[in-house]
Amino acid sequence: MNPPAMTAPRASRWQQYYQLTKPRVVQLIVFCAVIGMALAIPGWPSLQQWRVMLAATVGIWLVAGAAAAFNCLIEQEIDARMKRTAWRATAKGELSRVQTLLFSGVLCGLGMLLLLWEVNALTMWLTFATFVGYAVIYTVVLKPMTPQNIVIGGASGAMPPVLGWAAVRGDLGPEAWLLCLIIFLWTPPHFWALALYRSEDYRKAGLPMLPVTHGNEYTRLQVMLYTWVLLAATLLPFLTGMSGWIYLAAALGLGLRFCHYAWRLWRSYSDELARATFRFSIWHLALLFAALLLDHYLLPWM
Repeated sequence: MNPPAMTAPRASRWQQYYQLTKPRVVQLIVFCAVIGMALAIPGWPSLQQWRVMLAATVGIWLVAGAAAAFNCLIEQEIDARMKRTAWRATAKGELSRVQTLLFSGVLCGLGMLLLLWEVNALTMWLTFATFVGYAVIYTVVLKPMTPQNIVIGGASGAMPPVLGWAAVRGDLGPEAWLLCLIIFLWTPPHFWALALYRSEDYRKAGLPMLPVTHGNEYTRLQVMLYTWVLLAATLLPFLTGMSGWIYLAAALGLGLRFCHYAWRLWRSYSDELARATFRFSIWHLALLFAALLLDHYLLPWM
């Protein structure tokens, strides 16, 4: 007689709502926004600036979480057909569409009010535009229509440093747009590395991701080309005087390593290598921006 099959315990209601916010993705978004805030301040933040930074961080997190929940709502049926996302509470029917929409709306509303009252109107409207760009333009329009969805839609995902800069400066400096450019160019090779080893999932879901529409080999070539363009873009903060030698060393080391991953992926594909490339891409961006922060605070003392 076979033993009864073990089933995974059902997540609590709070865990289900929390998972809708895609916490790992939102953590990276908020981290990049905080870097934008720190770089916008010439020295160590004052007490007032710390207060603004805290309010901006919470507000951006709330709106980013709302956008993620709205994405889960729109892609409920798609998520149910994909192994990577079938565990989500919306895909399993554990949270209704009304519950998810209400949750997203409350998070977005609270985040926007916090940004308006404690930060400034510019940051509020930019953050709301980012919400619309990701949750509506990318999710509803671009993702099911074109294999360039992640390239075009990546503009909204690249906005966090601009939001952070606007929060403490109240303007849109060129330095913020330079950081935005780096994330914009980082997004395609990061996401396509994932799409390569999840291509069957996307095919079953009917989504026109690049590996599905143009094939594995073409996508690998695009990943490699983008990593070299990204490497060139990451040198711009040093070349424009925005950063110093600490950042330059990190940008070169991380960028060349990313290019090496992409080159190996292009020459000899395997799912495991695609996974490793995807994982490294996350570390690449996080460590690159951490190096910018380190350089920003250590450079005056060197």
